[in-house]
Amino acid sequence: MGMEIMCLDLEGVLVPEIWIKVAEATGIDGLRVTTREMSDYDELMGYRLRLLDEHGLKLPDLQRVIAGMRPLDGAVEFLAWLKRHFQVVILSDTFYDFAAPLMERLDHPALFAHNLEVAVDGRVVGYSIRLADQKRAAVHAFQSLNFQVFAAGDSYNDTAMLMAADRGFLFNPPPNVVDDFPGLPVVTTYDGLRDHLIAASSRRLG
Repeated sequence: MGMEIMCLDLEGVLVPEIWIKVAEATGIDGLRVTTREMSDYDELMGYRLRLLDEHGLKLPDLQRVIAGMRPLDGAVEFLAWLKRHFQVVILSDTFYDFAAPLMERLDHPALFAHNLEVAVDGRVVGYSIRLADQKRAAVHAFQSLNFQVFAAGDSYNDTAMLMAADRGFLFNPPPNVVDDFPGLPVVTTYDGLRDHLIAASSRRLG
C-alpha cells in the first residue's frame, strides 16, 4: 500500500453534485451549472454567489440540503476497497462548510477542499481557495514523496490532476469533457475503475 496513492474527486465520483441538489431543492435552475459545463472555476463561483444573493439563500439553507444527501450507489463499498489497497485522498473544489455530513457517510476519508466566506447573518459573501490549482499541486507533491499517483475525476477542473497523475481516469464524464480531453481513458462504473487500478498497480490486488 505504502508507495501508491489514489486521488479522487468528490462530486460526480462519490456523491451527487451538491449544487444540482440545491437547484432541485430550491427551483433555481441556474445552480445546475457545474464544472462539467463551465471550466473557469472563478467565473462559475461568481455566478453561483450572485444567484444565492438574488434569491436570499444563506449557508444554513445550503447545509440543510446537503444534510439529506447520500453517496452514489456503490460509492461506499468502492471506497472501502480502495482504502484496503491504497492511501486515499479526496481532492475537491467543494468547501469544508459543505462536506461534513458527506465525509461522515463515506467513513471520513482525507479531504483537501476550500473555505467559504460567510457573513454573520449566514450570507455567503465569497470563498477562499486553499491553493491555486490545488489538485495538480497535490499530485506533484505526492510524487515528490515517491508515491505513484492514480487519480479519477469527472469534470474540467479534474483534468489537470488526471494528466499530472501517473495514471488518470475520467469517471463517468459528460461528452464535452471527453471530446476536449481525448487522451484520458474513460470509465463509467466503479467495477471498471477497480479493474483499471488492478491492472495499473505494481502489486497483486484482491
